[in-house]
Amino acid sequence: MDIVISQEEYVRHVLEAYRKTPGTMGTVRRADRLLAAQLYERGLSVKVIENALVLAATRRLIRPADRPPLGTIRSLAYFLPVIEEVLEARVSPDYFDYLRYKLKRTAPVR
Repeated sequence: MDIVISQEEYVRHVLEAYRKTPGTMGTVRRADRLLAAQLYERGLSVKVIENALVLAATRRLIRPADRPPLGTIRSLAYFLPVIEEVLEARVSPDYFDYLRYKLKRTAPVR
C-alpha cells in the first residue's frame, strides 16, 4: 500500500536520505531541492530513491582497494542513473535491506 505524502514531506525525506548517504558532502543545495521536487512530480516513491542511494553508496564502498579513491558526491543528480536502474530492476526488497545492512557495517558513521 502506498502512503500519500505531501511534496514538502517527500522532498524533506529524499534530501535527508541523500544528506546521510555515505560519500556525499552531507549538504543540500538548491539544485538538489529542485530535483527532489521533480522526482515527486514523476511519482517516484521515497523507497525507490532510498534504494538507489543505498545501491550506489554500497557500490562505491566495496570497490577494490587498489582503485583510485572516488571524489565526494556533490549533487543528488549523481544518483539519477541508479534511480532508473532501480526502477527497471526486478529485485526483491530483501536485497536492498541486505545492502543497508552491509552499508551500516562498512560505512563511516556520519
